[in-house]
Amino acid sequence: QVRLEESGGGMMMRPGDSLKLSCAASGPFLKVFRMAWYRQRPGHQRELVADFGDHGGLYYADSVKGRFEAATNSAKTAISLLMNNLQPEDTALYLCYAELSDLERPWGTHWGQGTQVTVSS
Repeated sequence: QVRLEESGGGMMMRPGDSLKLSCAASGPFLKVFRMAWYRQRPGHQRELVADFGDHGGLYYADSVKGRFEAATNSAKTAISLLMNNLQPEDTALYLCYAELSDLERPWGTHWGQGTQVTVSS
């Protein structure tokens, strides 16, 4: 079974703090086409934060540009998100997302369980 395992959240942060989230794909997958971070803030729709798409580029949401830095390996099997200058509006459940092929399907979507980031003074 393919899994996305996130780590790095679950702590109370102060405004201005930095925090790094990580996510790795595990299980019998064949190829990862896309890996991304989304977040779910209270009262908001799920939002794309950073995206390593199959086009080879990197997308950031306007709300995090200049503060967040995403990184991945060459196979896009792992992704990290370094969040600098955290603000209360960054409080959210951060979810790892992947599109990949596995032994059962040539293409499918997968979500991690999410890791909570809370920013408060």
